[in-house]
Amino acid sequence: MARFVRKGHQAEANSHVPLPIRDGVAPSYLWITEDRPGGMLRFLEERFSEIAGPSWLDRLARGDVVDAKGEVLGPDSHVRQGMRIWYYRELDEETPIPFEEAILFQDEHLLVVDKPHFVPMIPTGRFLRETLLVRLKRKLELPHLTPIHRLDRETAGVVIFSHNLATRGTYQSMFQKRSIRKVYEALAPMLAGHAFPFTYRSRMVDGDKFFVMKEEAGEPNSETRVELIEQRGALAHYRLHPHTGRKHQLRLHMASLGVPILNDAFYPVALPCKGDDFSAPLQLLARRIGFDDPLTGAARSFESRRVLHWPGV
Repeated sequence: MARFVRKGHQAEANSHVPLPIRDGVAPSYLWITEDRPGGMLRFLEERFSEIAGPSWLDRLARGDVVDAKGEVLGPDSHVRQGMRIWYYRELDEETPIPFEEAILFQDEHLLVVDKPHFVPMIPTGRFLRETLLVRLKRKLELPHLTPIHRLDRETAGVVIFSHNLATRGTYQSMFQKRSIRKVYEALAPMLAGHAFPFTYRSRMVDGDKFFVMKEEAGEPNSETRVELIEQRGALAHYRLHPHTGRKHQLRLHMASLGVPILNDAFYPVALPCKGDDFSAPLQLLARRIGFDDPLTGAARSFESRRVLHWPGV
């Protein structure tokens, strides 16, 4: 099989994109790093073996596969080392996600969104048009929109996008410098034996399964401050302050404390995929994000309007 370097859905960051954004979906591209005989159709069928041949034949016939100059490629077009080919990712079927995002703020630089549970941030796997990025591009016609941080698909709440290429790096640097003030809330079993608030630290590393994290002995690289907001019987409402931003940090920390967040299908044990079951959202909410604007110095704070749901309420 030919070697290649694939790039995903960040085409808008490149100086020249030969295909336009279509229905909110930015084109993807890949680099070819060796010559291949047999033509473009054969290459695409072998590279994307999970996609039926007629699908690629249809795309080629529609002119939806082009080279870096925008020239339409056909089934017999040569596959040469150094080519960059552009195409649209397509899914035959995609289940609608019946929850809507809300716009909290927009200016000439940023878009701040209140994300619902179950909606992925960006196209991946079996999600394309039902992702937050594609939804927003389609609705708002912002071709340069990209998230400057991420939330898990299962997590709801405040997330910030950039739609201005000139200032994107400046705002992204806030997260790299950890100058963002993030506050989350969660519902989980009541944690006994701790005086609140307290700080939990651990060393987090990639887990045995690619989609989860785990803890190991060693120098801590993650830190969360845990506060108690309210207790109702055996359950509690927590406020969580992540001082680091590790993948699944809050979910793993709460599970490691013995109080996994309600409806967490990954921690402490990864459960079988529930597919398109929307009945039990993870009770984790990105409640608030605050920062000093790097362009103006003004203090900014954005808060989710969503609520967590106690069982039986």
